[in-house]
Amino acid sequence: MPHRFKSYLFATGLSAILAMTSFNDATAAEKPFSEAKKTEIEKLVHDYIMSNPQVILDAVRAHQIAQEAHEEAERQRRLVSMQDQLENTPTSPNGGNLNGDVTVVEFFDYRCGYCKRVHDTVMDTVKDDGNVRLVYKEFPVLGPDSIAAARAALGVFFNEKDKYFPFNDALMRSRGGLNEARVLEIAKSIGLDPELVKKNMDDPRVNAELASTIALAEALGIRGTPAFVVNKTLVPGALDAATLKDLIKSAREK
Repeated sequence: MPHRFKSYLFATGLSAILAMTSFNDATAAEKPFSEAKKTEIEKLVHDYIMSNPQVILDAVRAHQIAQEAHEEAERQRRLVSMQDQLENTPTSPNGGNLNGDVTVVEFFDYRCGYCKRVHDTVMDTVKDDGNVRLVYKEFPVLGPDSIAAARAALGVFFNEKDKYFPFNDALMRSRGGLNEARVLEIAKSIGLDPELVKKNMDDPRVNAELASTIALAEALGIRGTPAFVVNKTLVPGALDAATLKDLIKSAREK
């Protein structure tokens, strides 16, 4: 059992014992416990825990609930404070209606099956609505091939901006592996020069954008893909069209 958890159990049990004993004499409480008294208390705690194990389970559960609530509140605070960075970073690709009244931010990985599955849902919803701006956050979390694909896509964005969107779409619709050779093959299939794409993967702006996105995700507790931010709401995981439309509608009403 980890030391910190044992300490927590001891503290929990000690609190229960103290609540049921007569250690409420103010003068006595100001004096440190003797070794004999500490041993006595530890035995009382041990005996109480062994007789009432549910107390510990309840205390641990309450502690977990409180910790999760604290973490959620902190995540929400960061989400609000980072909204401008999420929505208006000029080095992140933007699609849809650039003057839209609602912004949807998507963190994605080209090798993520859930990202591929939700791709048409996102594209169709943005297109059908007509007043939604989509911010693309390249977040390659599934290994070296994911990183290669993201670097290729961002290299295209920084150097051949208009071709980023068809390249993104082609990568999302691809099946099978996505090593560098395959990424360059996909680039060629949509009219990009593979050699130029390969060269632009080393554009210093690429690594800077990836580092910025990774820092954002870490701050918001985003550990996987896809993940969406709509206004001040973070939704981890794939979502369906109805949920996305509801998020957009809710954002407009605020």
